[in-house]
Formats: sequence, C-alpha cells, structure tokens
Amino acid sequence: MTTLALSLSGRDVLRSADLAPAEAEAVLELAAELKLDRYGQRLPGRTLGLLFKKPSTRTRVSFAVAIAQLGGAAVLLQPDELQLSRGESLADTARVLSSYLDAIAIRTFEQAELEEWAEAASIPIVNALTDEEHPCQALADVLTIRERFGTTDRLRIAWLGDGTNVCNSLGVVAGALGMRMVAACPAGYEPRGVDVVRDPREAVAGAHVLVTDTWTSMGREADAAKRLRDLEPYRLGEQLVGLADPDAIVLHCLPAHAGEEIDASVLYGPRSAVWQEAENRLHVQKALLTLLLS
Repeated sequence: MTTLALSLSGRDVLRSADLAPAEAEAVLELAAELKLDRYGQRLPGRTLGLLFKKPSTRTRVSFAVAIAQLGGAAVLLQPDELQLSRGESLADTARVLSSYLDAIAIRTFEQAELEEWAEAASIPIVNALTDEEHPCQALADVLTIRERFGTTDRLRIAWLGDGTNVCNSLGVVAGALGMRMVAACPAGYEPRGVDVVRDPREAVAGAHVLVTDTWTSMGREADAAKRLRDLEPYRLGEQLVGLADPDAIVLHCLPAHAGEEIDASVLYGPRSAVWQEAENRLHVQKALLTLLLS
C-alpha cells in the first residue's frame, strides 16, 4: 500500500476538507478501480455500523452494499433501539461500539454531534450526511464528472438554487481538484466557500456541469411554501441547459422533485448523468472504506 493510502488508514471523514487534494484523488482512483472489480473482497470480516437519524435510500443502501461487496458486514444501529434513547451518553456508546465495529457511518442533523462521535470513538467515523456537509456525495459527483470529461482540470460547475450541504461539500472538493464552482441563489440561501451570483443565466453560461438539489431539505419542511417562492427562478430547465457548454452534464443527488428544482425533461433527458452519479455513491464509498480500514 502506498504512503498516501496509508495516510488515510484509521482516519475520520467528517468534512470534505478532511481529505487533502491528493487523498481525494486517491479515493477517486481506487473507486474507478473497484468499479471494474465489483466483488473484490478487500475487507473480509470487517464490520460497518450504520447510524441514521434521517431518512435515506442511496446512502444507507450503498454503504451496506459497499461493505458486503468488500467482504464485510453492515450492522444497522437504529437510534430508538440503542440505549442512547434511554439516556446512555453518546461518549459511552461510542466507546462500546468501538470495541465491536471497525467503522461507523453516521447520518444526523448537527455537525457538532458527528464531531462528538469522532472525539469519543477510537474507530473511523464517516459523515453520511449532516445539515452542513455531505462529503461522500461530493466524491461521487466528482467521480461522475471525471468519467464524463476524462479530467477535472479547469472545468466549471454551476450550482442552482439552495446552497445545501451537498453544495458546501462539492465546492470544497471541486476547488481542490482544479474546478471552479459558481452558485446562483437568492439572498439567504448562499452556500459556504464558493462564488455566488443572483442570476442563474450568469452561472450556467459556458458551464460544463449543472447541479441542483431539492429545495426543501430534511428538517426544513415547515418553510416549504416560502422556499418554493424564493427559489422558483432557479429551476433547472431546458432554457438554462441551453446556455451551458454543448457537452454539459446535469447532476442531482436525489431524491428529485420534477417540476420544482428541475424539469422532468432535464432530469430524464440526454444531458442527465444523475443515475450514473447515484451508482457512483457505491464505488466511492467502497474506496473510502478500503482506505480507512486498511
């Protein structure tokens, strides 16, 4: 194993910035290799805990399948079935689980809770989504971009709509790997760390990758009506796609709401790489687990 790969062994991945550019490249390179070697069992006997406080389809299933294809097993940790729900401290739970499991993927609300798990646990903790970040999704997005364009160098990404946790993470990974990301959103919906414009046409002009996300993220349902009004001008439709690079692709982390943040003709159209992107969650997570647990 290379020195670079060894640098990831035993580490936590709580934010996209936890991966140096060369480490993110190592994850992507291994993901491409594992995509061709789908059932190579590189982690026999290893166990991955899955603690999900929010609903999940792609993240939960792809992590469970990832560890299974690598030769290990997933253990579902239902929050209401753990002694956490009866008052046991998070720190005590983390210490005990560290003696049973090899890593834990956690989907929760507050980033601070994830960091508390990482502080108390002696095994790798992986961010499976918080309100602030979704690094595994960002890695899958970039793998998809690399597959479509053969490179990430000097590509331009346009994000449209709400500056979500995915936007925060993708901006970090994109910048680290030579891309420029611009977000078009109304006031009050800005992401962190990327250039922001108000006009969606300005963002998509000449862009190679167009990305959007649901306008009503988990936990924001009470504000749904206001969010739909505010974000309506940022719907990703055919007119905006027509302003992008002729070879531009469209990404969406799913679940999508056709007719809200994206038109059905775009989501299911020839520019869409959404389903390739969804599959790539499996491959980048296999790569990440392999590097963290080797």
